[in-house]
Amino acid sequence: MTLTWNHAEDIGIALCEQYPDLDPLTVRFTDLREKVLALPNFSDDPAASSEPKLEAIQMAWYEEYQDAQ
Repeated sequence: MTLTWNHAEDIGIALCEQYPDLDPLTVRFTDLREKVLALPNFSDDPAASSEPKLEAIQMAWYEEYQDAQ
């Protein structure tokens, strides 16, 4: 599945799998954006990211992180 900025939940799952010990709430949005862009299945315009999209991704990642703890 190809991921885009609109796939917050799927990106959150992928980030949780890639960084299982990293608390998402400690990640700055600039670093979060880079982590998303580095995901192997991510394919979207880097300029299309926005603070609300990054926040949604961070919250989805945090939910997955909480469930894994």
